[in-house]
Amino acid sequence: MSELFNDLPDNRKRVRQSNSARAEKRRKNRVRTAIVLFLAVFLLVFSAVLAWPHVKALLDLDTPAGEDYSGEGTGEVIITIPEGSTGANIATILVANDVVASEAAFIDAFNADRRAASIQAGSYAMKNQMSASSAVASLLDTANRAEVNITIPEGFTAEQVAARLVNVMGYDAAEVEAVLADPEALGLPAEAGGNPEGWLSPVTYSFAPDTTAQDALSAMVTQRTTELTNLGIPADAWQRTIIVASIVEREVNWSDYYGQVARVIENRLTDNTEVVGRLQMDSTVLYGVGKTGGVPTQADLAADNPYNTYIYAGLPPGPISNPSVEVIKASFDPPAGDWLYFVTVNLETGETKFSNNLNDHNSYVQELRNWVASNPAEAESAEEAENEGN
Repeated sequence: MSELFNDLPDNRKRVRQSNSARAEKRRKNRVRTAIVLFLAVFLLVFSAVLAWPHVKALLDLDTPAGEDYSGEGTGEVIITIPEGSTGANIATILVANDVVASEAAFIDAFNADRRAASIQAGSYAMKNQMSASSAVASLLDTANRAEVNITIPEGFTAEQVAARLVNVMGYDAAEVEAVLADPEALGLPAEAGGNPEGWLSPVTYSFAPDTTAQDALSAMVTQRTTELTNLGIPADAWQRTIIVASIVEREVNWSDYYGQVARVIENRLTDNTEVVGRLQMDSTVLYGVGKTGGVPTQADLAADNPYNTYIYAGLPPGPISNPSVEVIKASFDPPAGDWLYFVTVNLETGETKFSNNLNDHNSYVQELRNWVASNPAEAESAEEAENEGN
């Protein structure tokens, strides 16, 4: 019996140890539970913060949720939808301009109309205090587009571009001239040397009614630099390529011959026998005396200015027009050939013939004269069309 009782303290020790182990386990479980709860709360709060902008887009904090105007609205307001706008973005813009009563009402109307996803970026003439459904319908109606479309023809000079902006956009001529004289305002790259000629890309633009002259002209420069970059033309070759292309654009109207005319220019620049580096291009002579079309007079050909390529060898000091991206591409990488001369022998079809010697060229010039003599009406029509485009 004494031996049995002697064992009891050890048993109590083991019990105490077991109880202590269980307590430590409970403590660790409580710590783990606390950590898990903390992480859960943290994630819940974090998710709420991330979700708030999306929730806010569905709520109008300034007006009761879903509040809506009724009817077609009154007055007129021009609103502009930026590129990439979502329905929520549009709702915010419309509420700010008092077109709709709440973001929530517009978003409901937007989601209810399957066509709404096709709403385009741009400026729209809308009304104040429209019902949300009327606002969606108004944005889907192309008749409400408020942009002014302006097309800059290929080969226009900077002066002609300025005149078109004045006529179409209603700008003050002095304002446009001031912007063209400010390279920084235009965003001209350093390669342009401060000269905007050639850097106003001739495409069709859509401008909001409140677009400034500076913004319009800057958009043209941006379009040009984007084109050059996309063509993979190195920046240090931009200005030279534009100068060549500007001459090609004014010399020939048929895309089939852009590359060949560019090759003629390159060949003339290096020739030391027949033309001795002189381009002898009527288009540059006319530009030098302030003309954009027609046939140079003897006075024009004798005018001493750096654009007279009958007098001075090499390229003129700057572009003479704003060429299209297609002409720029052809001028940067023209086809191989030994041509030094070209002449359009049929003004109706645009057929142009190239040669590497003056005798052949003169025979082609006579071919043109014969065609003009046989087709006086067509020749006159072709000349009028050229002048209208200039």
